[in-house]
Amino acid sequence: MTRRQTSGAPAPEAPYGLRERKKRRTREALLHAALRLFTTQGYERTTIDEIVGAVDVSQRTFFRYFANKEAVAFAAQEEVDARFLTELRQRPATETPFEALRRAVLNAWTARAEADDDDITAELQMRAYRMIESTPALHAAHMRRHIDLERQTALLIAEREGLDPEADPRPLVAVAAFSGVIRMTGQLWGRRNDPGVDALRELTELHLDQLGPALSGSWHAA
Repeated sequence: MTRRQTSGAPAPEAPYGLRERKKRRTREALLHAALRLFTTQGYERTTIDEIVGAVDVSQRTFFRYFANKEAVAFAAQEEVDARFLTELRQRPATETPFEALRRAVLNAWTARAEADDDDITAELQMRAYRMIESTPALHAAHMRRHIDLERQTALLIAEREGLDPEADPRPLVAVAAFSGVIRMTGQLWGRRNDPGVDALRELTELHLDQLGPALSGSWHAA
């Protein structure tokens, strides 16, 4: 019979938890190394051998976490997109669709900034965004992912409003307008010298707040 642990003494850490943290650190190290290499020498010129060499692991280890180079190039953005969808699902039903979208995207960026993987800084993420926008193969993939995210977002909005997106076009129209503003602010952020998330939030809020007046207001100068 094993002796019961003394009351009040800290429980030994579960090996499973240690393994999971080690796996997470390895994934973050691979992601950080890949983005650094992509943004300094170019996506096309960077090989998987160089990425695993920078972390001192095998190719087999790389493929446990990422299917290919494209997957690692988009990994940080996918985390933000997944967080955005999670935030959108959690928005209260009392919010209008547009307000729910607005709050969800701002919260997603805040959560990304507060994440504990400090190696993937806002500065590195901005450089990665610029790299994706300027690499034809990645830009095409970026557009495909953007379209898929729009589809998922529209379905979520339709679900929370109790609508059939096949019969009611409002979810698709609202998400198309919202996504256009988000893409534009991302491009503006990528051109700025300030890579901080606060700068991205400021741009996002500024331009989302102009969406309603731009669509329905009068533009004539006083």
